[in-house]
Amino acid sequence: MWSSIQAPLFFGLIACFCTTVGLIVVAQRAIWSERNASLFGLAAAGMLTTLTFLHIIPEAFHFSLNAPVWLAVGFFSGLLLHNGVKTAFPSEDGIAHRHEALTPIIAIAVHSFLDGVIYAVTFAASFSAGVYAAVGLTLHEFPEGVIAFAILRRYGISNVQAFWLAFLAAAATTPLGVIVAGPFMYGLDNDTIGSLFAVSAGLLIFVATGPLMAPLKEMQPVRGLTAIAAGAGAAILLVLAPIQGHGHEDGHDDEHTLPASGHASEGSHDEIRPI
Repeated sequence: MWSSIQAPLFFGLIACFCTTVGLIVVAQRAIWSERNASLFGLAAAGMLTTLTFLHIIPEAFHFSLNAPVWLAVGFFSGLLLHNGVKTAFPSEDGIAHRHEALTPIIAIAVHSFLDGVIYAVTFAASFSAGVYAAVGLTLHEFPEGVIAFAILRRYGISNVQAFWLAFLAAAATTPLGVIVAGPFMYGLDNDTIGSLFAVSAGLLIFVATGPLMAPLKEMQPVRGLTAIAAGAGAAILLVLAPIQGHGHEDGHDDEHTLPASGHASEGSHDEIRPI
């Protein structure tokens, strides 16, 4: 089993490294990031919303006919979790409690974990498919660390704690997903992958349009909307980044074409085609 996950684990560790670099970059500007935590949160909201609508939801709908159901499950699970946390740890005088960061961080951790699962699944299809998948997904890893760190700082968590919690949620979960999915990577069908992505998308939509949008009430609309637009613009650039390629795999299909998403197409794990 170990030999079968060496390649996806290697790229999962690369993804972890890229996320960590983003974390280090923003953590080094501790005072500046604390002063602008609300703006970072709004930019994160814009980025997460855009990535979810342009990247994750299309993936989920492509692979699973039940994706709309699981999208709703993810959204309302986020709603229940968020309000459950607020009930268990009530805030004082309307000030955001640090425990309210739990919901968005869990959502990011789930999504990052699923990235690792996808690495394992696509490498099971073919080595070339896995490589192209890894390249496409790694482009999205750098800002994940920044987003997680910004969310934690927004809720008053210290710089050092925010760094390590963001590392665990956004960076370490990707290689963990590879390890957990390794023994089952040949058995995961497209419907399961699509359903998992739909749950992840629902969680992220709730987080991005709910808790992360809260600072809009505390600042001038132009300033807040500009931050959201900046995050959305950065996400659009990531989504539009051209990742195309063709590979050859001995003993399998003659040709494998990988989309930027890095998932197997309907019908077979041995065939990867563009969406």
